[in-house]
Amino acid sequence: MGHGKLPDHLQDLVIVQVDIQKNSFIAAYNVDTGKQVWKTARPEIPSWGTPAIYESKDHTELITNSTKAIRGYDPLTGKELWTLTGNSEVTVTTPIIAKDMIFVGNSYPPIRPIYAIKPGASGDISLKDGKTSNNFIAWSNKNGGTYMPTMLAAGDLLYACQNNGVLAAYQLTTGERLYQQRISTEKSSAHTASPVYADGKLYFATEDGDVFVVKSGPKFELLATNPIGEVLMATPAIADGTIFIRSEHHLFAIR
Repeated sequence: MGHGKLPDHLQDLVIVQVDIQKNSFIAAYNVDTGKQVWKTARPEIPSWGTPAIYESKDHTELITNSTKAIRGYDPLTGKELWTLTGNSEVTVTTPIIAKDMIFVGNSYPPIRPIYAIKPGASGDISLKDGKTSNNFIAWSNKNGGTYMPTMLAAGDLLYACQNNGVLAAYQLTTGERLYQQRISTEKSSAHTASPVYADGKLYFATEDGDVFVVKSGPKFELLATNPIGEVLMATPAIADGTIFIRSEHHLFAIR
């Protein structure tokens, strides 16, 4: 599967995106038996983001993020539904679902896009030169995407954190940028882990061994800096009132 990519799950299927140098594909397997249900070839080179699934009452899509195109598939058959070109050469982030839209962002220069995609698209939905939206793209930003950390949606806002710790907040529905702020002005911070959200707060684990806590909302406010003392590259997990943080040598459970 390549580095960093995880399987996805829908009903009785486990779906695997395999983007490699030659003969890339995406395939679904029966959870109980392991039998292949469908397999679709992909004209792609290696990518590292996990696919995402959009589900509504009457519509389901499987979304993949890769170099040559962002794509939507029918997850039950593997049929390609739509393609969106104009992406970064190296793609690491996972698509996210919020406010009945699909958000994909990447940041490998010189192309650093964010796309807000409406579900139900078909065919080639790529933007025409000079355009930032069309029938299936609600809004886009040519220079806002993130490289390693996946973007985060919380409330009505989309948060995009760069590898160097510069955080931007956007309105989910319009793409209006509300602020752009370096998380820490006291020390440099390198970000590989994706941010997580709980109880009105955003948590950012850094390679420099700190966890920054930022208040969610339209104005930037750093609430706390928590030194862990070891390199942090994994995304924290939150469950049952506990945040789990994996460092270079330890696993911390903090209530």
